[in-house]
Amino acid sequence: MARLRNATATSAGGIVIRYEEGIPQLVVGSRRREPDGVTWTLPKGTPQPGETAEQTAIREVGEETGLEVRITGPLDSIEYWFVQRGTRIHKTVHYFLMVPTGGDLARHDHEFDQVRWLPFSEAPTVLTFETERALVAHAAEVSQHASGDPGAHSRPADAAVKTAG
Repeated sequence: MARLRNATATSAGGIVIRYEEGIPQLVVGSRRREPDGVTWTLPKGTPQPGETAEQTAIREVGEETGLEVRITGPLDSIEYWFVQRGTRIHKTVHYFLMVPTGGDLARHDHEFDQVRWLPFSEAPTVLTFETERALVAHAAEVSQHASGDPGAHSRPADAAVKTAG
């Protein structure tokens, strides 16, 4: 059996949060993956040359969701291994807490087949990867403790965000 080469990869993304009638929601996207079927995941992507993690996260979340976003704080990074084309890759994904400032989910790019708002309470049964489920649970705690009042996060800009998808 041939040995796999090792490599590293880095990405950045975000958990975009809004409140609808006091209920926190986040943006998730789905894509077809063979042979696993459909995966539901958080938006993230690879940095372009010279980009910071924050710049990458804002750009990638915007492209993949169709939303304009603003970072409100850092979150934990996720690390995992996967094999692709004979190479074992150790990937680190840097995540940020975000709020929508405009945009439209219908404008998401081709990387997701579908993008939608999901109540935080449904994330444990919808998100495919355990690392992302744990990060979302942590983000729910952080965002609620940040204000002490979930309704305080509702902003007029949030209401302008279209929720197609």
